[in-house]
Parts: sequence; structure tokens; C-alpha cells
Amino acid sequence: MSERNQQRIGYFTDEDCELNEFTALIEQTTRAQDVPFAADVQKNIPIYDVQELQNALLDTPTRREIMREWAGVLMNGAGVLALRGAYADTTVIDEVTAKFEEIIAMEKQGSGGGSDHFAASGANDRIWNSLQKLCESGPDVFLRYFGNTAIEAVCEAWLGPNYQMTAQVNLVHPGGAAQTAHRDYHLGFQTADISAQYPAHVHDLSPVLTLQGGIAHCDMDLASGPTKLLPFSQAYRAGYAAWRRQDFRALFEERCVQLPLNKGDALFFNPALFHGAGANSTTDVHRMVNLLQVSSAFGRAMETIDRRKMCKLIYPFAQKALRDGVLSEAELNAAISSTAEGYSFPTNLDRDPPKGGLAPETQQVFLLRALSEGMSADDFASQLDEMTLRQGA
Repeated sequence: MSERNQQRIGYFTDEDCELNEFTALIEQTTRAQDVPFAADVQKNIPIYDVQELQNALLDTPTRREIMREWAGVLMNGAGVLALRGAYADTTVIDEVTAKFEEIIAMEKQGSGGGSDHFAASGANDRIWNSLQKLCESGPDVFLRYFGNTAIEAVCEAWLGPNYQMTAQVNLVHPGGAAQTAHRDYHLGFQTADISAQYPAHVHDLSPVLTLQGGIAHCDMDLASGPTKLLPFSQAYRAGYAAWRRQDFRALFEERCVQLPLNKGDALFFNPALFHGAGANSTTDVHRMVNLLQVSSAFGRAMETIDRRKMCKLIYPFAQKALRDGVLSEAELNAAISSTAEGYSFPTNLDRDPPKGGLAPETQQVFLLRALSEGMSADDFASQLDEMTLRQGA
């Protein structure tokens, strides 16, 4: 066995964490020639102008080239990229913000609000499962919000097709404290002891099963505390053991960078990137971000989503949007990718055998087929229920 392969096998502990090795990684530089589709590079982070790339994202060969560049940035480059103007028309952002504010107010009346992963309970307002809650609150605005081809492309660039969208709103009020530096789900949400029980090659695998993103719902200058990021830190293999160490956290605070964002911008990063929300030192900015945690079809998403219910809710609005030209076919496909289950498994193969291929029909394929056939909402709901019974769900 080669020395390189031997190094990839084993376990990571505190003793495997070398600050000098980590420092050498984060001292890399993003060169403009390495990110030719980027409009700019700031603080080592490539920034892509979505409006300039919009037509290219609809052209299959060029789309693949852009996605290849994005995957390279997330894996071997800075580990983070920004989409400037992900929403050219921010009207839909304002509509969704109003929905989120209603949900926050309602949940506060019921339970006093939820706690946070890496910040003190009560410091922020959180909406867990904002994906399904937005769909339930306004299926029409949900479709227009997630009918975003740039967001679809970056998710597919990292995770491949049939990814599983989940989302959580984080609203940080003036004076809200910063999060501690961390890595994210899966291994980032385990204790140090449990994380150390997973072999090194699983530490390598964990980051490619999820993608972290955030959609800015307001203008966020540096004082409002946009996410603190440490470019290239995702490349440190022992990072799931290292991020809790005080010397690594101190280096993070010394070297991290922040990007100001405008309403409608989006930021995406490798979940292994060292990061943490910044402190909101303003007196008047209520910083709202819809955090997207997108999972591979081959992984376990963090939240339980009732995708059958969501499919039923959006179906009549999808029919109308398609009929009235409110959404293009590409935009509708993007919205459906964030709604319906795109993977065939797990299922009960006795009741739900493969049809004309290697796997049973998925929710996504069925939803698209129903739209193309002009199926009524009642028939769609009935057949979707039958599909769920066959799957044993």
C-alpha cells in the first residue's frame, strides 16, 4: 500500500492537528485565471455575477463548465463562492421575508422561539424547516422563490442531481452575538468523542454529502455581521477534530474574512469550511438570512420534510405558473428540485418495483409527468398517495 493511501486510513484525534500545516493551507491565494467565470475576486472569494451568467446557465455545455469551476472552488479552491444578484428582482425576496416574519411572530406566541446550533439560545430568531413552512404559507411565492436556476446549478455542481433541499431562517437582531467557529453537518454536528470514532476516510466523505448556502434577505454591511469565513480551511483533513481547539479558533478569528452582501445575493460554501455568523454591531439592521442546507441524494438530510404535502400544495400553482408563463420551464424545474423527492430509494421493492429501468419512478419525475399530461390536482394527489403507500412510507 502506498504511503499516501496509508495516510488516508486511520482516525483523527487532537494529536493529529498541526497548526502550522493548517496555516500553510489558508495562506493560499485565489488567482483570477483559476476562476475565469468569476466577475471579481475579493478576499480570496470568487464572486459571480448571476445576471451575466444567466444565459450561459441555460446552455448545457457552458453550464457544465461553470458547474465544474464551482465544484473546483468548493473542493480545492477557496471553499466558498458568492452569487451576486442571484435574485435580479428582489420583489420575491420581500414577499418571502414578510412570510417569514409572520411565521416567527406566530411561533414566538406558541413556544417562545427555537434555539441555535452555535449561538446562545434566544440571541437570534430561528425558523426551523423554513422550506416546508414557506410552502405551506404561500405555495405560489415558494415556487417563484425556489425557481432559481443559479441556485439549482450550484447545488447540482456540488451534489449532483436529485439533491434534497432543506432550509432554516436565521434572524440576528442588533447586538446579536457572533457564532463560534465551526464546521457543519454531518460530522460537525457530532461531539468530539463521537466524531473521533469515525475513520479518516469518512471525514473526507462527509463534506461532499452536503452544501451550505445562504440567501440574503436584506443588505448586510460588515457591521451587521455577515458570515465569517476562512478560505481554504475546508482542505484540512483533520478539521473535524481541530475546529474545537482554542489555537485553531484563535487563528480563525485572526484570519477570517467577511463579505458584505446585498439583498438577493447568495453565498455557498463547503460545509467543512471553518465559518461562523458574525456579530451584529448595528443599531438598526435585523440581519435575515435563509440558510440552505442541501443534501446529496445519497445522504441523510438534517430535517424531516413532508415532501408529499409540499407537492400537493404547489401542484395547482405550478400548473398555473406554467400556463401563464410566470415561470420558465427551467425555473419550474429548479423549484421542483427543491420540493419533490428526486431519489427512488429507500422503497419497498415488492410493492414498488423498477419500471422500465433500474429504479422506481420518483416524486420529481411523477410531478413533471403529471404537469405534462395535464393531470387534475385531485388525480395527482390521489396517485401521489398511492405512490407513498407502495413505497411503504
